[in-house]
Amino acid sequence: MELSDMGGKLLARVERPDTVDRDVLEVLDYAYGTQRDIEIKIDQPEFTSVCPRSGLPDFGRITLRYIPKDKIVELKSLKYYLLQYRNVGIFYEHVVNRILEDLVGVLHPKFMEVMGIFTPRGGVTTTARVEYRRKRSTKT
Repeated sequence: MELSDMGGKLLARVERPDTVDRDVLEVLDYAYGTQRDIEIKIDQPEFTSVCPRSGLPDFGRITLRYIPKDKIVELKSLKYYLLQYRNVGIFYEHVVNRILEDLVGVLHPKFMEVMGIFTPRGGVTTTARVEYRRKRSTKT
C-alpha cells in the first residue's frame, strides 16, 4: 500500500464537526450566583481529535475557565461531550471556538475561556485560546 493510499483511507474515517452534539451537555443550577462570583477551572489532559488534512490523531489538553451566572456544567456530561471529538476532523483553532460556542450556548456564563495546548507535530507546539465576556447592559 502506498503512503497516499493510506492517507486516503484515514481521511475516509474522519467525522465532520457537525456530528458533535452539544445536547449531551447537562447543566446544574449554581446557587450562589447572586451572592458572589466563583471561577471554575476544568482540565481535560487527554483530549483527542483528528487532523482534517492527514486523518492522523491530534492530542492535547483542553482547559476551561469560567465564571457562571446561574448555571454550571455537569462534569460527566462534559467528559462525554469532549469525547465526541475523538474521530472528528477539526483544526485546533476551530475546536476551541466550537467548544466555547457550545458551552456559552448552554451555560450563559459571565466569562469563559477555552484553551487548547496541543502536542508537537513536526516540532511545533500550538496553543489556541479564545474567550467570551458577557456584555454589560447599558442603561440610557
